Amino acid sequence: MATWQDFEHEAPDLAPLVRARFEANKHHVLATLRKDGSPRVNGTEMDFIGADVMLGSMYGSVKARDLQRDGRFAIHSHPGDETMAGGDSKLSGRAVEITDEVELAAYVADLPEPPPTPFHAFRLDLEQVVHTGLEDGHLWVFNWHPGRPVERIRLH
Repeated sequence: MATWQDFEHEAPDLAPLVRARFEANKHHVLATLRKDGSPRVNGTEMDFIGADVMLGSMYGSVKARDLQRDGRFAIHSHPGDETMAGGDSKLSGRAVEITDEVELAAYVADLPEPPPTPFHAFRLDLEQVVHTGLEDGHLWVFNWHPGRPVERIRLH
């Protein structure tokens, strides 16, 4: 597992592309696992705070219950339009709920505005980052795992 900061250090050329893709739009698609193991997708927002990628959720939401039960997740950046401008990015790994009051207070202090209702906060520990983009007229996939160099795959 790795923090966002770890990813930035290991993939300094890729990290800004991925971050720009996630910061280009507010809403993204989060995949979690239901109690029976089947997938569930939810709209979500996320924030880059310090060394971490953080995700908030309304208190008691289905999304939060899924992540509490099984922290595995995948989050897909808002796809934008059909031009693929800025590419397409995905993160996957394990969500870890923040329950320590000091950590929660620090999380809220770093948000643009505090959550309007009780909430859950999760740190996203990364196992994989994928970015697909157009470069020199070709479609490229950039694939990163902690401790390994970025893999570049030309699709066409």
